[in-house]
Amino acid sequence: MNINAQFKSSGGIRPLQLQVLSYLQQHWKWFAAEGLFLITMGTTAIIVPSVFTLGITLFLGWLLLVCGVFQTVRVISISNMPGFGLWLFSGVLQIIIGYFLVADPTEGRMTLTLLLSIFFAMDGLAKVSLAVMLRPLARWGWTIFSGLTSLFLAIIVWAGWPGTAVWIPGLLLGINLIFAGWSLLYISLHHKSQ
Repeated sequence: MNINAQFKSSGGIRPLQLQVLSYLQQHWKWFAAEGLFLITMGTTAIIVPSVFTLGITLFLGWLLLVCGVFQTVRVISISNMPGFGLWLFSGVLQIIIGYFLVADPTEGRMTLTLLLSIFFAMDGLAKVSLAVMLRPLARWGWTIFSGLTSLFLAIIVWAGWPGTAVWIPGLLLGINLIFAGWSLLYISLHHKSQ
């Protein structure tokens, strides 16, 4: 399908959006791999929230660290893609929060909830900004949905603190990773053959 024909009904497309579409088509496998990885990690986080607090803190710390490294590697490998800074920011933020949780898990129980709230808020803002860049590309709404989901999760975590520190971090992080993974996978598979 011709790119210009694809966006004829939307009144045209900006050069930045053409660039993003080109990168999605050329590197769809990276986005799909990250999406599958996030879905797998999110499912794992939902399955094991009953593990005692120290275990949850370590698990979530490593989960964020690994996901952040995976995202950062993907971003750096296609560093001239539009939105590079926002993708990189989200990956580095995951690495930093994951490191703090792994470095001191016994103290991480109470701060875990606050850190996750900050992570969800910043991640949500970054994804909403990326979604605005992707608009009106097909399936751009999945990215904004993922961003709004992260913002909603930030509010839930913050509102229930400190009581939510024991059980909700694993559940909410898992939900967030699954939504993020599905949005990346859905967008990448849609643009792979065009």
